[in-house]
Amino acid sequence: MSAPVEVLPALGRLPDFFIVGHPKCGTTALYEMLRRHPDIYMPDGKEPWFFATELHERPPPRPEGIPATLEEYRSLFRSARAEQRVGEATPMYLWSHSAAARIAEVAPNARFVAILREPVSFLRSLHLQFVETYVETENDFARALALEAERRQGRHVPRHSYWPRALLYSDYVRYVEQLDRYRTRFGAERMLVLIYDDFRRDNADTVRRVLRFLDVDDSRSIQPLEANPTVHVRSQRLHHLVHALSVGRGPTSLFVKETLKALTPRPWRRRALAAAKRRVVYGSPRPVDERLTVELRARFKPEVVALSEYLDRDLVSQWGYGALR
Repeated sequence: MSAPVEVLPALGRLPDFFIVGHPKCGTTALYEMLRRHPDIYMPDGKEPWFFATELHERPPPRPEGIPATLEEYRSLFRSARAEQRVGEATPMYLWSHSAAARIAEVAPNARFVAILREPVSFLRSLHLQFVETYVETENDFARALALEAERRQGRHVPRHSYWPRALLYSDYVRYVEQLDRYRTRFGAERMLVLIYDDFRRDNADTVRRVLRFLDVDDSRSIQPLEANPTVHVRSQRLHHLVHALSVGRGPTSLFVKETLKALTPRPWRRRALAAAKRRVVYGSPRPVDERLTVELRARFKPEVVALSEYLDRDLVSQWGYGALR
């Protein structure tokens, strides 16, 4: 274990708090709003992923990479002022089986914010996000869910997916098990569990609640945000082409990418690819088939019941699971 933070100030601090997840539940908006508060420091790069060892198997194509050592991780917070609360946001820490234990080793007094969402809308949004980011190549939601059993056996896994384990969708809806990994190590008083519906309904009030939990001045006005909206991939073929161009995969895409690099400045290339995605590749998400919704709610009702008891809140009625048998 590394020396205490006070002995290594030049290397940066360790976080006082973590936004641990889930993805597609408002974590990006919360991160952006909190980092605007003068008494809070969060690094420019969201999601360092350092404590979730499951995410280190096949690192994603991200320029900043994943910190390899605790010293590299500390350096992310080097610019924080002494009086600021320091935090980071990696939504996959809640999903991770390793993150809670690893954080406890170096930051035993940390606090945690988790945001949970009704399971069907959550998984639908997550699936769309994975298709958009090329983790998933199966564009049909029902088919992607049905592939889970075979994917656990290593079959029907997208060839170029950098994150195949993430495609086991039902693993995300083990809310009580995930929360318990943190509660048993840090205590209930160091955890704040939010519900996505509340955050959407009253963005500012939820942020004030988080600020109070972090013992930070909650009287400052912070502009509400909606970040990282969910989109639907209109054409998997076009999406594949744009992705291949962006990462330079395959001889044709490499040739086109090198030609674009030679003929256009870098900022223009980025804007052009982003514009192509917005106008041609992506569109508004389609509603989930009603029959599939009923099937999934019946499947996940035991978890919603358990979560309601765990949080002492009637999410069964709030999320529409009460009439299911």
